[in-house]
Amino acid sequence: MAFTKKILAFLLMATLVGVSLGAVHKVGDSAGWTTLGNIDYNRWASSKNFHVGDTIVFEYNNQFHNVKQVTFQDFQSCNGASPIATFTSGSDSITLKRPGHYYFLCGVPGHCEAGQTLDIMVTPASLRPSASPLSAHNYSSSPSSSGSASSSAPLPNPYQSNAFSLQAISIWPALISLGLFVIGFAF
Repeated sequence: MAFTKKILAFLLMATLVGVSLGAVHKVGDSAGWTTLGNIDYNRWASSKNFHVGDTIVFEYNNQFHNVKQVTFQDFQSCNGASPIATFTSGSDSITLKRPGHYYFLCGVPGHCEAGQTLDIMVTPASLRPSASPLSAHNYSSSPSSSGSASSSAPLPNPYQSNAFSLQAISIWPALISLGLFVIGFAF
């Protein structure tokens, strides 16, 4: 009976942990969030698929950079004076909680104008494309969270993201059913 309870605990833990997993995208890949190297962050973002539940990670030297999530208007004018959120740790993880655009910029004077900006489009988790066997094992990075949500459902990015993600949400009902089946034998 103790063995069955251990199995049950494992299955429930795996189910609870698994439900929260999404893709993790490191902004700028190996270069990170910087003004060095003339990185086109929006071009980088256009090659990724971002979905509700994914996480973007900004890695940077916090003595020289920061991350500000801003509105579309502030993004267009490189205005970081009234951000939605400010991140300064040097390793900031932002979970994408809703569909729509997310706008980010570096608030250090001159950095936004030099191109340290990021605009990403997040699609609902239900529009998540299925992963190919190759892309399911490549871990990639990606951008950040949104200031203003789109009024209509965004179109999925035409490029396949190579970020790890739990693609098949339909597996969770089966795992929960299995857990309940095991519970029936445990008690």
